[in-house]
Amino acid sequence: MKLARRAQGIGASPTLAMNARAKEMKKQGIDILSFTVGEPDFDTPEHIAEAGITAIREGFTRYTPAAGIPELKEAICVKLKRENGLDYDPADVVVSNGAKHAIYNALQALIDEGDEVIIPAPYWVSYTEMVKLNGGVPVVVPTRAEDGFKLTPSSLKAAITPRTKAIFINSPNNPTGAVYSRAELEALAEILVAHGIVIIADEVYEKLLYDGATFTSVAALGPEVKDLTVTINGVSKTYAMTGWRIGYAAAPRELAQAMANIQSHATSNPNSIAQKAAVAALMGPQEPVRRMLDEFARRRERMVAGINALPGFKCRKPEGAFYIFADVSELFGRTLRGQKITGSVSLAELLLVEAHVAVVPGAAFGDDRYVRFSYATSMASIEKGLVRLKEVLAEVR
Repeated sequence: MKLARRAQGIGASPTLAMNARAKEMKKQGIDILSFTVGEPDFDTPEHIAEAGITAIREGFTRYTPAAGIPELKEAICVKLKRENGLDYDPADVVVSNGAKHAIYNALQALIDEGDEVIIPAPYWVSYTEMVKLNGGVPVVVPTRAEDGFKLTPSSLKAAITPRTKAIFINSPNNPTGAVYSRAELEALAEILVAHGIVIIADEVYEKLLYDGATFTSVAALGPEVKDLTVTINGVSKTYAMTGWRIGYAAAPRELAQAMANIQSHATSNPNSIAQKAAVAALMGPQEPVRRMLDEFARRRERMVAGINALPGFKCRKPEGAFYIFADVSELFGRTLRGQKITGSVSLAELLLVEAHVAVVPGAAFGDDRYVRFSYATSMASIEKGLVRLKEVLAEVR
């Protein structure tokens, strides 16, 4: 059987692949500590779970409108106005099967064969693959740690060509935790508006901020910017609802309608029960979010200190999300238990086999000098993981 070219060039998500490898080793009885997946280890808050249970008991288990139930779309509009200063109507909103699905819908509706999409690196692993699946060309633009892993106006200008159709802006960023200030976004937006480039604003980590960092929604920069922006968000990270699979996009009406039409043929509606739970998440008490954030902040402090104490590791303190992006390039060319460390992939493999600690290689995010740790795991796991890493890394020669 001959596969389509688009399928032949796409691999599995490296994050999910490493997590699956760790789970398989666990099944074999090996005590693996996984720092791979960006999945809060908290249970979904009780009032949200109860809304889902109520939906089941009331028989809300049938098809809904493809783009989401009116109640949820209205709740999203309320949320966007209340928290982000954005005015959208329900017809501008498309509810999807997670934020990843919302991004894919946007690319399906926007990208023609050969269109270029600018992707600042380090980037979330799926951006490049989704662009390629839709016939587009990923234009990866490296950022520097010295610039806080943020795209600069000069780098942006240098990447724009007549074929540039869109750009990803992910703030807070996965994997670096970088958060763009309003002034930084305005400087980029001025260039993007002048060239008519569509902005895919991935804002799924917006609530996960530390040390007084503030969040600015890209579309809130002004009417001209909003007219070019697809705002992507969801409930997975903020409300510990990864398995419920509810994300959403807010976009100019024509684009939103196209995305809804595409979704109607691809998946039909998002899960009916999860939509009811998402309403409770957005409109209900937010105290559980604050409690989770406090715990993430505590873990962040411990992980930053612990990782920077490891030989050959160094990291910045992230301003948002729940990831540490650690520079491990000092270890390249050295050996661990007789095996040479050639890059982030080989190091991640060695840490998994020798320390039973799972991390994601930075090569998956567009920068081979790094590895990513998720601290969306327990403090006990963090402490054990740091001890194991220290013991194994002491053997690097």
